[in-house]
Amino acid sequence: MTKFRRASRSARVLVPGAVAVALLAGCAQGSGAAESASPAAGTSTVTGTPPSTGASGAVTPAPSASVPLPHSSASSAPGTLLVTDFGSDTVTFVDPERGATGSVKVGTAPYGLVLGSDGRAWVATAEGVAVVDTERRERLALVPYRTDSGPATTGEYRGGGMGIALAPDGRRVYVGVNVPGGNGTLEVLDTTSLRFTDTVPVGRRPFDVDVSRDGAEVYVTNHDSFDVTVVAAGSLSPRRVEVAPYGTEGGLGSWLKPHYAAVRPSDGKLLLPFEGERLAVVDPRTGRTTIEPMTADTHQHGTAVTADGTLLTVGTGPIDPDVDEGPSLTVRRPDGTERIYPLEGPHESVAVSRDGRTAYVTGGFTRDGYWDGLTVVDLDSGDTRRLPAGSRPLGIVVL
Repeated sequence: MTKFRRASRSARVLVPGAVAVALLAGCAQGSGAAESASPAAGTSTVTGTPPSTGASGAVTPAPSASVPLPHSSASSAPGTLLVTDFGSDTVTFVDPERGATGSVKVGTAPYGLVLGSDGRAWVATAEGVAVVDTERRERLALVPYRTDSGPATTGEYRGGGMGIALAPDGRRVYVGVNVPGGNGTLEVLDTTSLRFTDTVPVGRRPFDVDVSRDGAEVYVTNHDSFDVTVVAAGSLSPRRVEVAPYGTEGGLGSWLKPHYAAVRPSDGKLLLPFEGERLAVVDPRTGRTTIEPMTADTHQHGTAVTADGTLLTVGTGPIDPDVDEGPSLTVRRPDGTERIYPLEGPHESVAVSRDGRTAYVTGGFTRDGYWDGLTVVDLDSGDTRRLPAGSRPLGIVVL
């Protein structure tokens, strides 16, 4: 039976002031030393090695060196995985059976990524959006943000890009930019010109960005402001929808905030899991939220959804070991039934194989306890195996 622990959970989200500052989002790890200066606000030129412009002013993509690893290949076979290495400023190509086969430098502390139908991957780094040719395995460009988010640093609270999504027609990339100590922005990147064209105000720490199936709306999940910003893709007008099934008590020190969302294919509603106890189902048109019970009893982060509406959710582990369960992967069918797959240690994000039979869960995790690899989960048998891959991998896509 799912336990709804509003009273006991409320007690655990309140922390002393000094601890609240250290924890901030309840998903804490300090930032590292500065790696490089971020561009000044308002700039949006592409940087590479460096890029050049022709007479028309169009950007000429610039090559970037890749880092070969064992079993390196000239191209990526279908089913290859691509992960962002939050710990080494690279993305790594991973064979699901053999492990890492090559890495490409992209920029400081890469977080989310998204794959286009043309084979280009778009990677949210602290400095800008990196464009990677996944066939040739090279970085084509790095497009700095317009938003001034401070020096490009590492660590969970670093400024710069977090969540990222691609419009269904492939013409725009949307990236949530974290501004330490304040509200973030949604930046809009033209995928043809490789220029940021617009900036939209959103909430604090935009963990995730999603797009409606018709491309008409963009959804930004803001961790530290307990909300989702709904942005009309045409006018770019924002609208705030609070998503706080446990309330907002505890503020920045609360653990009970939204992290990642998924768009349900059947009706376009947003699915946001909380604590393995509550699934917030948000209608972005009306702003209304309904709550459905969940069964894993664990702090939840990354999500993925399949074409039939099956939701996969990563459980990172307990807030309180005396009450909560350990790390897990929840697979929730459209009828609400769930299967829980225990995991060894914290994980962050999840992707599903093309045939829907295997899940790949990244071990990079935004807090202490992360590890350098993936857990491969056979969704039929429940068998799991660990696969060394990358350096603190967070985001993941299947090529």
